[in-house]
Amino acid sequence: MTRRDFRLAAALFCSLMLHAAPMLPALLSTPSSGKNPPAPPLTVELAPARPSSPALRLDPPPKADTAATAKATPPKPLPPTKVAAQGPNWVRQVREHLQKLDQQGQFYPRESIALGEQGEVLVLLILNSEGQVVGSRIEQGSGYPRLDEAALRAVRSLRGLSEDAPRETLIPVRFRLK
Repeated sequence: MTRRDFRLAAALFCSLMLHAAPMLPALLSTPSSGKNPPAPPLTVELAPARPSSPALRLDPPPKADTAATAKATPPKPLPPTKVAAQGPNWVRQVREHLQKLDQQGQFYPRESIALGEQGEVLVLLILNSEGQVVGSRIEQGSGYPRLDEAALRAVRSLRGLSEDAPRETLIPVRFRLK
């Protein structure tokens, strides 16, 4: 055997011993009675479920906005986009409703206009079979609590959407200034 073959054989033997070492105690020990002792009983408990998103609130009747008007002359909000002739009927109804609120000055909070707050709020809307809003919550906020609450108020004031409206849907509500 050459010196190189000897090194290879020694390395192979050492490798086998290192791999077998963790199993040696189990192989060498013999049970005293010939049987393995019974394993302890296994117990399992389910952890309580953690809520992954904020709780869904049932909507109270909409209240009038009691916010005070800003003293400074605020920038004017962008006019809502024209209602497209295409698309589902319920989408047109939502757009028309938001435009109506904007024309009445009930959509964009005056304080937010004065402070230049803009953003988009993603609202989860749940409807009953008659097209009435029975639940809503903010899925993604704008970063401004006033805008988030205004979006919830606007969506909760929807009434009698058409039958083609889905029972659950996400509605983006955008607040933009000129």
